[in-house]
Amino acid sequence: MAKVDYEKLKQVATEIRKDIIRSVHAAGSGHPGGSLSAADILATLYFHKMKVDPQNPKWEDRDRFVLSKGHGAPVLYGTLAEKGFFPKEELLKLRHVDAMLQGHPDMKGTPGIEMSTGSLGQGFSTSIGMALASKLDKKDNRVYVLLGDGEVQEGIVWEAAMAAAHYKLDNLTAIMDFNGLQIDGCTEDVMCINPIADKWQSFRWHVIVIDGHNYGEIVKALDEAEETKGKPTMIIAKTIKGKGVSFMENQVGWHGNAPKKDEAEKALEELGGAR
Repeated sequence: MAKVDYEKLKQVATEIRKDIIRSVHAAGSGHPGGSLSAADILATLYFHKMKVDPQNPKWEDRDRFVLSKGHGAPVLYGTLAEKGFFPKEELLKLRHVDAMLQGHPDMKGTPGIEMSTGSLGQGFSTSIGMALASKLDKKDNRVYVLLGDGEVQEGIVWEAAMAAAHYKLDNLTAIMDFNGLQIDGCTEDVMCINPIADKWQSFRWHVIVIDGHNYGEIVKALDEAEETKGKPTMIIAKTIKGKGVSFMENQVGWHGNAPKKDEAEKALEELGGAR
């Protein structure tokens, strides 16, 4: 089992968070809150766990990652740029007409994007198709998918969850970014999803609950998912919306608002400024 460089993961996640702030500020629109909450998870996936090759994005035996909560695209773009899939300069063109990086992931225009997502629940469904295809082709690669907690209010999620368990897709690991906030407020108030662990267990998934900002817990959960046989795994990662920027943390208003110049400067200063 590969040794984990926790300090490197922390540094990578910090750089990803800086790029989220820079790109969303440059665009004047976007979703910083739920992007910041997922940075530690994506840093761990791409810089410790997943088999990917930035020089060969379509490598047949690669692991797949699907961002089902497609509005969180800034965290995926920041991760892919940090990994070397495309130049970091592209991040400052986020949401520009004819630019590579659009408001939601585009698999046809961006290296490293496995599925165009944005309609909630559909990315999760396609990840199950990918995992099933790998099983049928007898491939040993894995599929990872990130969902938002508001996203699991969608009925399509539970139809797909039932199918994944039925086909015993133990090569599939789903991660829920459970930050407790969605565009209209607290998930508890909008449409309560609890007891969420019990729901996934009742759908015959292996369930792990972790602190989504603790690298040790993230790594351990990903390892456990890989070792689990006969069923898919759901990792419920408890996170903080806007993690890393004090005035954004746990503030629903930062779900879909871009920081102004002074706010972006303050956020970057809190994150440590330039590399």
